[in-house]
Amino acid sequence: MAAQASTKNRARNLRIALRYGLIIAAVTVTLTAGIYTSQRLQQFMIRDPRFFLPGPADYGFESPNLELDGVKFASRAQILRLFEHDYGRSLYLLPIAERRNALLNIRWVHDASIERIWPNRIVVRIAERQPVAFIKLQGDSMARWALIDGDGVILDPPAKAPFQLPVLAGIQPRDNQDLRGKRVRRMLRLMKDLGGLAKNVSEADAVDLDNLKITEQLEGSAIVLMLGDRNFAPRLQNFLDHFADIHHKMPNATSFDLRLDDRITALEAGDDR
Repeated sequence: MAAQASTKNRARNLRIALRYGLIIAAVTVTLTAGIYTSQRLQQFMIRDPRFFLPGPADYGFESPNLELDGVKFASRAQILRLFEHDYGRSLYLLPIAERRNALLNIRWVHDASIERIWPNRIVVRIAERQPVAFIKLQGDSMARWALIDGDGVILDPPAKAPFQLPVLAGIQPRDNQDLRGKRVRRMLRLMKDLGGLAKNVSEADAVDLDNLKITEQLEGSAIVLMLGDRNFAPRLQNFLDHFADIHHKMPNATSFDLRLDDRITALEAGDDR
């Protein structure tokens, strides 16, 4: 009886071993076939001319198979140059992540996406930066005007820029982007708080983040107003309500301190710090 039981166990173990062996063999064959098929397909997509991205028809032209969407102020030529090495190659080889990172280094580009359209087209979608103010940058020999966005990125103004924006003082090229961004966001908070009162503001000064100043155009004169760090709209409205009387009594005053909510203080030249 013991011998028969031992024989049955060996037979059962043999059947189990054979079954697992067949499963392993089948999996191995399937994986090998899959890898082989994948490699063949990959080689087909790399070498078949139907997947090649056509280049421009001639120098100075653009490839009809490379579509740019959302480009208004960013350099179109600079964007297209990033894809020059992809012309005449398979779309399969396009390094999307690498090309996108390069696009994000272009000054006006805030975000970008690249889409393969099989068999041989590319669509590049650009989200451009939105300027919120003009800034005046002082160079070694002369000053130049530029734009700045909400992240503190300095942008070269395009020709015939159609922007109606305030001037933001206090931005220096040597400042890091984080500091520039703080100054811009303080200005944006100020303008939002002023609401409709901001229509006559020609310049905002964010040199001192805790004491914002604006230049208001009133009665043909540029009036500098110190608003502090809060209550911007009430302080400005209070000044406007009393401006006629102030201007009558002090027609030559052009700078005022409004940081105390219950008073308006005229400043002498050099005191608007």
